[in-house]
Amino acid sequence: MNDLESLKGNKMSIPDSLETKKLSDSDSTTAVRKFSIGHILLDMGKITPVEAERILRLQKESGLRFGDAAIKLGLITEADIQLVLAQQFDYPYLLPGQGNHPPELVVAYQPFGTQVEVFRAVRSQLMLRWFTFERKALAIISCNPDEGASLFTANLAVVFSQLGERTLLIDANLRCPQQHEIFNLKNKQGLSDVLVDRANVSEVIAKIDSFVDLSVLSAGTLPPNPLELLNRSSFDEMNNQLASQYDVILYDTLAFSNGVDALAIAARTDGALIVAHKNNTRLTDINAMNEQLKYSGTEVVGSVLIDF
Repeated sequence: MNDLESLKGNKMSIPDSLETKKLSDSDSTTAVRKFSIGHILLDMGKITPVEAERILRLQKESGLRFGDAAIKLGLITEADIQLVLAQQFDYPYLLPGQGNHPPELVVAYQPFGTQVEVFRAVRSQLMLRWFTFERKALAIISCNPDEGASLFTANLAVVFSQLGERTLLIDANLRCPQQHEIFNLKNKQGLSDVLVDRANVSEVIAKIDSFVDLSVLSAGTLPPNPLELLNRSSFDEMNNQLASQYDVILYDTLAFSNGVDALAIAARTDGALIVAHKNNTRLTDINAMNEQLKYSGTEVVGSVLIDF
């Protein structure tokens, strides 16, 4: 992985839509192939059967693809085409307002943007360099609070789930957790309760319905002794149990400047990804954190520069 990769919000061009089977004028719109763009658009209510016939007629006359013909007639938008393609290729994402997640969860709401391409690049590097040889868990660590590390971790978890990996995001920030807010969870019980045997881990993990393979374990009850909890043997037992159930486990951690909780977690996952903010993180802080992680026996897989 490059030492620092910058996340930027540039737009991407929309890929071509897929071809559908051409039908004669006398064919009914119900004859549009199942799972074709036409069929999905009809099911979504984006077009009516009468409009489908108009599209099919133009498609036959001009040789255009179904989606391109529909756009030319002004019946749908390019955003509609992207939504259909996501269904065809089992690549779920959300329309604005769906899921009630913050708009900064860009991989859910803007899956075709340049910013998301960087998340995919980070995912690819992690798949090649870390999530192999039975490695399942990784700590995501930042220097300072308010640097966007929790949102970065949430986006990374979603993009792993979009790949079809069974993904679990654990909010291990037991002082000022955020993942329950990002994913609209109640946070009544979570990691802290599991570590003191007040809850069964399988019962407090929340399946996120908006995404196919994403689950979240929130922080739970805020304890008076978070560092001591994270150093318990029950943490290792839980991590080993979850490693047999998930392909990817990401730990969101307390900012390094607020305590050494992240060191305790990284020592148990054996690996850490450093997240730095373009305008807020000092290079000296990154170097100091990097040295402490290595001293504790943690492999620093890489570092990512974000600017949201």
